[in-house]
Amino acid sequence: MRELVVEADGGSRGNPGPAGYGAVVLDPATGETLAEAAEYIGVATNNVAEYKGLVAGLKAARELFPDALVHVRMDSKLVVEQMSGRWKIKHPDMKPLAAEAGRVFPAGRVRYEWIPRERNKHADRLANEAMDAGKRGLRWEPSASTAGLDASAARNAATPPPSGPPGDATAGAARARAALSASAPTASTAGTGTGSGAWPGAVARPAPQGTDQDEDLFTGPDADRDDGLFAGSDDGLFAADEAVAASVASGDFEAEAGALAPTGHAARAHAPTAPHGTGAAAPTAQGPVTAPAPQPRAPAAPRQGWTTPDMGAPATFVLLRHGETALTPEKRFSGSGGSDPELSAAGLRQAEAVAGALAARGTVQEIVSSPLARCRQTAGAVAARLGLDVRIEQGLRETDFGAWEGLTFGEVRERYPEDLDAWLASPKAAPTGGGESFATVARRVAATRDRLTAAYAGRTVLLVTHVTPIKTLVRLALGAPPESLFRMELSAASISAVAYYADGNASVRLLNDTSHLR
Repeated sequence: MRELVVEADGGSRGNPGPAGYGAVVLDPATGETLAEAAEYIGVATNNVAEYKGLVAGLKAARELFPDALVHVRMDSKLVVEQMSGRWKIKHPDMKPLAAEAGRVFPAGRVRYEWIPRERNKHADRLANEAMDAGKRGLRWEPSASTAGLDASAARNAATPPPSGPPGDATAGAARARAALSASAPTASTAGTGTGSGAWPGAVARPAPQGTDQDEDLFTGPDADRDDGLFAGSDDGLFAADEAVAASVASGDFEAEAGALAPTGHAARAHAPTAPHGTGAAAPTAQGPVTAPAPQPRAPAAPRQGWTTPDMGAPATFVLLRHGETALTPEKRFSGSGGSDPELSAAGLRQAEAVAGALAARGTVQEIVSSPLARCRQTAGAVAARLGLDVRIEQGLRETDFGAWEGLTFGEVRERYPEDLDAWLASPKAAPTGGGESFATVARRVAATRDRLTAAYAGRTVLLVTHVTPIKTLVRLALGAPPESLFRMELSAASISAVAYYADGNASVRLLNDTSHLR
């Protein structure tokens, strides 16, 4: 079935005042203009002009392809929310126009998305051309319009290099695969970490021996920015005092726990691990210990390197940690077994900031949220900007921290020292009072991941969730051990991203991006 994009706008010079509308029908694959419509409508309000633009755009799309699926993009929050059924239509002038728009195509074949005004320049220019013609007593004529050319030039001049959360970078990844698949990977190119995880526009190149390829993964304006991912030491881990300082701002209790946990030989005694791929126990100074139970991993056994076949568009999860609550700056354990706090004033500002950043990129197609209030509020702010619905997923809830809920790490250390030591030493140990172990959470998150990747294959989905689920998804995608949860920093309202391919491969594309908060 053919898909079309309709962009529409309307304006009034006086509100009410001399008004006009513009609409354009685009091919979503090529961006080609298929049809334009514009008209001066006399004295009217902005909203009436916007609705008339919507009706004209839908009718133009129907004339081209009566059976099409239509994606409507407008910078009118009012029209998008009302036509999506989330807001009531009260104004008598708009009710008949909304009803007319709803009759052009069956409701199931049209979806609505809010976009910023700067991304709606083509329709805006058409509306202004119509108003200019009306001011001169003339009708708008397609042959005299320069809206398409002007909008195209503006897009080309304003297109920024890639930054922030990736949308669907499959095309760029496929080109990179094709370029490298002509020759077999060598020891210097295989497994270097670029692969399908490279950002759109990144240049894949073999790394000299003894170097890394971080610059390939972070091509763009953020390439030289240090968000703390590689700070502290050459091995990429925070030193203890640095991690504590970072966790003050983020409220990431796991990062703090990792910073204050025993290190060196003491850490190995507390958290023994077996060599990768074996079932043997790791010996310590205290004698042999049992290796931890196998943790959930990505489905199937993915092939490695550049010879993996292109399996089509991945399911891309843009992972958003909720904004701050009153507990966040105090670094208190806040899971799914506590008071379910709402966003603080700072958290609400963070939610609006991240909503604006995601709206500007325009790549998110679906939103799925944890059931907890702080995530639903954050998701709601984004959904309002994008014109999308929010689906609630129980599997995305935070760990239940049992009796530790609401306490700081230091308070837990004072009250439950033995339980805390056990929790730091083993992913199978649960917090005091019947909380969830990291192993339990990993199984829940892995099952949720599998359901969502199957449901949203080829889609870009925003998952609004918490520290532990996001870190767990990243850990599983990397095949990292459970203790890596203590070696990641995840700030409030930060964005991470993982792409999942049909062959079982996963690509971590972003971690803890907070550029939208600065």
